[in-house]
Amino acid sequence: MSYRQIIYHIVFATKNRANTLTDEYCQDLYRYMWGIVDKQDCKLYRINGVEDHIHLLSDLNPSLSLADFVKTIKVASSLWLKSNEKFPGFNGWQEGYGAFTCSWNDKSAIIEYIKNQKAHHKSETFFDEYRKLLVEHGIEFDPKFLL
Repeated sequence: MSYRQIIYHIVFATKNRANTLTDEYCQDLYRYMWGIVDKQDCKLYRINGVEDHIHLLSDLNPSLSLADFVKTIKVASSLWLKSNEKFPGFNGWQEGYGAFTCSWNDKSAIIEYIKNQKAHHKSETFFDEYRKLLVEHGIEFDPKFLL
């Protein structure tokens, strides 16, 4: 018997960080993305975001690579968003993503963090939030690629 516990906090933005994820219809998007995660035999603990980016907290089935998992979510949701009249300005997801491993003990705090995205972004920009996540997780980065 094999056991696993692999949890990722995944963040990705709309192309050019455009404010195209209309708050009024985001619950439809989140349900659709939950289905994408579920079809890959992964468990979605929380999803939320604001007009220009999404946060997911999910486990990862060990039969999948992280890159393939995120690619599947982004490609399928992009096709859905582009064909959905509720998101007329959506033009795709920005290339790349952030993925941060999480301990089981931190799961509840990260769920709360993701739940509170709208309030959080009243005082912090996506750029500052993303840079902070990279620094907190010890990831070296070139700031010019964060713009």
